[in-house]
Amino acid sequence: MSTPALSVERVVAVIGAGAMGSGIAQVAAAAGHPVKLLDARAGAAEKAVDGIRVQFAKLVDKGRMSTEAAAAAGARLSAVDALAGLADAALVVEAIVESLDAKQQLFRELESLVASDCILATNTSSISITAIGAALQRPERLAGLHFFNPAPLMALVEVVSGLATAREVADALFATAAAWGKSPVHAKSTPGFIVNRVARPYYAEALRLLQEGAADVATLDALMREAGGFRMGPFELMDMIGHDVNFAVTRSVWTAFFHDQRFLPSLIQQELVDAGFLGRKSGRGFHDYREGAARAQPSSEAARALSAVPCVHGDSAAAQALSARLDAAGVRHERDAGIDGHNSGHNHGRTNGHTNGRIATVGGATLFVTDGRSATQRAAETSTPGVVLIDLALDYASASRIGIAAARQCPEPALHAAIALLQAAGLQVSLLNDVPGLAVMRTVAMLANEAADAVHQGVCSADGADAAMKLGVNYPLGPLAWAERVGVDAVRQVLVHLGAAYGEDRYRVSPRIQQAFFAKGSLHD
Repeated sequence: MSTPALSVERVVAVIGAGAMGSGIAQVAAAAGHPVKLLDARAGAAEKAVDGIRVQFAKLVDKGRMSTEAAAAAGARLSAVDALAGLADAALVVEAIVESLDAKQQLFRELESLVASDCILATNTSSISITAIGAALQRPERLAGLHFFNPAPLMALVEVVSGLATAREVADALFATAAAWGKSPVHAKSTPGFIVNRVARPYYAEALRLLQEGAADVATLDALMREAGGFRMGPFELMDMIGHDVNFAVTRSVWTAFFHDQRFLPSLIQQELVDAGFLGRKSGRGFHDYREGAARAQPSSEAARALSAVPCVHGDSAAAQALSARLDAAGVRHERDAGIDGHNSGHNHGRTNGHTNGRIATVGGATLFVTDGRSATQRAAETSTPGVVLIDLALDYASASRIGIAAARQCPEPALHAAIALLQAAGLQVSLLNDVPGLAVMRTVAMLANEAADAVHQGVCSADGADAAMKLGVNYPLGPLAWAERVGVDAVRQVLVHLGAAYGEDRYRVSPRIQQAFFAKGSLHD
């Protein structure tokens, strides 16, 4: 029998009237609960209650809430000025400063005030639930209830169990969050929980690419948006979050995992923090937000004329999309539907072993989708000097930009022919320095690897990992679903080649990916 949600007649208390606490209080009041809001700052809770009522009025103006519902929800809110005023709460959600000592002290005081069946929840994004609960007489009634900012709009809630958390407590919070209109996922209390852990490669690989001179900030951001389908590029996203915050989270996860190289912080971001270039809030970060500053534009190759008839090889997603785009543009080309063109699979997450096939040939150039090797290495190992690699795209049929890299051995006319071919298909082309795995492919592979490791270690389910990344940070696909679209063996091959290229443990392949590869199965099995 499933654990029911908290009855709407029961009181929900929120401690901390900042942006997160106010947002959580708004969600609970809108769902029908009497809500009490407390803040240590004089007048802050009253001000927050007034602000939430203004938000309800705005929802009425937008037609998203009736006048009667807004009035009723507003009436359910009240500010209290002492912990004793929360004695009748059935659920207390803490959203105060990110300090273990402060949270432990607060919950110790609460434990002696509230009823024995009151659930205690913390909105912490980074502190161990187990560590917070260690200060309690009954740590089994404490769990994490991690909302994402802004809480009224973001669907995801991570329900995080510490070592002592009772299953019925986590289940009650899960059911309650669902009743509040949220999309909860269960997680185990490990560093970063799901989202802040799995998201680290999105920033880390971009920072490494920048450090290696793969491309400039604007170009890498554009590739992740226009080819990868991400809502924001990694550098503009870090600028929005704030480098002090993003760097602190990275350091926290890295330290908590005993300096695992997979979470290694970046010297480039450390420099920004040291300089006070914190992003939008300081006016400067990777991008310049000061008044009158010109926004840097991505690098795109100059237009080139297609002077040879290209041949598109195989039936991979990239090849099929390229041929269709050329057809739509009225560009004459030949088709070779031989199996050597497979490069991304859709058959049970596999690529049928054909991960080295050509996508196209034109003017001495041979185009492949990257498999994690550099173009130079691939040219040498295949005795094909005109190697030009193309990056992964979320959807090759609709992408507006593609990243490419050419082998050092590639003759300049061959590179120009490859660029002309992709431009003829309607793509903006960004030429990267010849780095292993290019930009989108290595990022997606590492996101999938981290998600797979989280599932392998029991942090969450495979569906939970995918849902968390789609709902919590707006990824276009869940990392594991994306890996299966690309092909489990293709993703594994990229990781193996990255590990060989760098000689670092950072790119070690998750056992879950290894098992799916050898079992010819799914990452969701």
